[in-house]
This record gives sequence, structure tokens and C-alpha cells, in this order.
Amino acid sequence: MRIFGKVRHRPSASWRQATDRAFTLIGDGRYEDAGALLTRAADLEPWLSESWFNLALLHKFRHDWEQARAAGLRAVALLDRETGAPDWWNVGIAATALQDWPLARRAWQAYGLKVPGDAAGAGEPVGMELGSAAVRLSPEGEAEVVWGRRLDPARLEVLSIPLPSSGRRWGEVVLHDGVPHGERVTAAGPSYPVFDEIELWAPSPVPTWVVLLEAATEADRDALEQLASDAGFAAEDWSSSVRLLCRTCSESEMPSDEGDGEHLDPHDHSEPGHPGPLGHRTAGSGSLWVPERECGIAAPAGLVRGLLDGWVADSPGTREWRDLEEVC
Repeated sequence: MRIFGKVRHRPSASWRQATDRAFTLIGDGRYEDAGALLTRAADLEPWLSESWFNLALLHKFRHDWEQARAAGLRAVALLDRETGAPDWWNVGIAATALQDWPLARRAWQAYGLKVPGDAAGAGEPVGMELGSAAVRLSPEGEAEVVWGRRLDPARLEVLSIPLPSSGRRWGEVVLHDGVPHGERVTAAGPSYPVFDEIELWAPSPVPTWVVLLEAATEADRDALEQLASDAGFAAEDWSSSVRLLCRTCSESEMPSDEGDGEHLDPHDHSEPGHPGPLGHRTAGSGSLWVPERECGIAAPAGLVRGLLDGWVADSPGTREWRDLEEVC
């Protein structure tokens, strides 16, 4: 097969050695040294789409989106198949990071996904209906898995309330990688992928608060979560929803209490040498209820106290709150 007048051939031994060494360096976090080797490999075999795919991948790891887009476009120009190539997925991530929406649409369509609306539209893709998923915040650090709504193949809106250690907030949009690392399986049957965060794409102006509640029953706790939701914000009972997982469990298939109308399984924190990852789930039926709860609330400063006071006023004999603190 000829590509741009060149005969497609197997890569040389020098290309393979440079590439293998580069990915070893990437694993060690030595991106500059890896970049020099992958650039050399591309010089040796410029007609191989893999040469440019590898460079695009490196630039993605470095969050150098202009270079990732340029290398990715060179890779897809050399492809010998029309749809489904991961090269197009990397182009889609880079284009999304740069808000290059026409290219992002083209990339997702070339990968084989249906993108509603005008193929040449200047706005971001909407209406792809990709459903729920989980994303692992700070995957190389004290990781935390949170649940959210997929906006497109590379972005997720966080709908859990992340713990303050993550530095993330409810309502933020994060850019995530394309290959899932683990999944969460519900009792109802559906499973949801867990993607790794690449970077924050859009911050949220809504602060995170932690408060100690006295809730006599689960119904009292649920009333606060519903009150916050009705106001357009969120509350989450961290006392019952947070669990610790090791990294291996976090990145594997894990059961979740999440189901239709149920709590999601948001957070997973994991890092060797640390206590473990955190995840959120609802307490199982029959568990002994403890009235004192630590609750996360995502709400503006001007609303949060009124929200809590209104919650207590609805049932003052079974509800109290104290020690409200803004944590993120």
C-alpha cells in the first residue's frame, strides 16, 4: 500500500527502540526526554501514523494541546482505515481542550460516533446523550472517583460533591481521558465506566461546605438533600456515602449502590502509602442509623445557612446543625 507516494512498511529497529525507550521514560514522568526520542522516531518514520499518534499522546500527557492537535492531525492524515481509530479520539480530546468545536465534531464523527446538529457547527456538541459516568479526580495523586453527567466523549459535569482534598467542586466540568480505568456496577444491572481526569475544563463558582447534622432518621437526612436539590444545588451525606478503596479495587469492577433513584457511588481515593481511596454509597438497609452525620453542601454563601435553618424549621424536634465551614 502506498501513502503519499511512500510504500507502507514495518517500522525499523531504530524506530522501535526509540519508541520503546520513550514510553519507559513517559512511565517515569520524564516527558522532555521522551519527547526527544519520539521526535527522532517521527523523523525516522514520518510516513507511519503511529509516529504522530505517539507524539500526540505525549503532548496530551503534557497538556500541550496545540502540539497534541497538530501531531494528531498528522496521524489521522496517514490512517489506512476510515472509522474507529484511537488517533481520532486523541484529536477529539485536544480539540475539546482548545474549544475547537468544528474539529471536535469531525473527530467524534470520524471515530464513528453520532453527533447531533450541524456537522460544521461552531458551537460545542450538545445532545449526544452519553449518560452517567464516573471520573477519577487527581488520578496520579490522592485519587477520588466522583459521579457526573457526560457532556460529550471528553467532558463530564461533576454532580457529586467532591471532598475538599480533591480541590474540585460540584458543578465543575473536567476533561477526561478516553480509556476507562475501572467500572461501577449497580444492583439493577447497568455498569458505568470510570474515566481518569486530565484537567479542569470549567470551574464552578459554587463553594463546598461541611456541616455536622443531627438527623434523627434517614428521612430527615434525605429531606436536606432534597431541599438543596430543589434550590438548584446539592447536599450529600458523607457519613454514609464515603468508603475507602485500595487503588486495585478502585480501578476494577466494583459494585455500587447507585441505581434508579438511588445515591450514586461518587468518590474513590487511592495511592500507595496513603490510607486508601474514598467512594460514596448509601448505607445498606438494616444498618444502624447514627443521628450525627457529616454532610457536604454545595451552595452559595448567601444561601447555605438559610437552607439549613429551613431544614431544621420543618422538623425542629428531629433536626439540628452546627460547625458549618467552607472547605473548598
